[in-house]
Amino acid sequence: MTPSFVDALRWLHVIGATVLLGTGAGIAFFMLMAHRSGDARLVAHVAGTVVIADAIFTASAVVLQPLTGAALAHLLGWPLTTGWIALSLALYVATGALWLPVVWMQARMRKLAQAAAAGGGELPRAYHRLFRLWFACGAPAFGFVAAILWLMIAKPAIPWIDG
Repeated sequence: MTPSFVDALRWLHVIGATVLLGTGAGIAFFMLMAHRSGDARLVAHVAGTVVIADAIFTASAVVLQPLTGAALAHLLGWPLTTGWIALSLALYVATGALWLPVVWMQARMRKLAQAAAAGGGELPRAYHRLFRLWFACGAPAFGFVAAILWLMIAKPAIPWIDG
């Protein structure tokens, strides 16, 4: 392959990683700020936007990352069993295991907030319980994505994987 193709693929991979980290940070910030307000109407609005952002940006990056990563590894001659790649893949799977429930929780929190706003009431206990779970899943998932980015850049030897 020509260097320009590899560079374009690398660029797409970096863009995907940036979208995952940036969208995750933005979603977390806006959901946290809306939640802290305690205003059901604001939470309903922000949660609605968050659900759309996750569907458009996060989901597309989630699909793009393994495709561009596998293609890069293949073209550059890096086996997927290379320590930093294997650890990145394990963290990616762990991130997905946390992110999928978060997507459901965001949609459910939106619905609960919409119902509270429509009735002029406060956010229900179920919303607050889901928010705590959302945060408990989202924080480590965000950390895993940051760790994957570090692994992509540093490409460290991982003795317990590399042997």
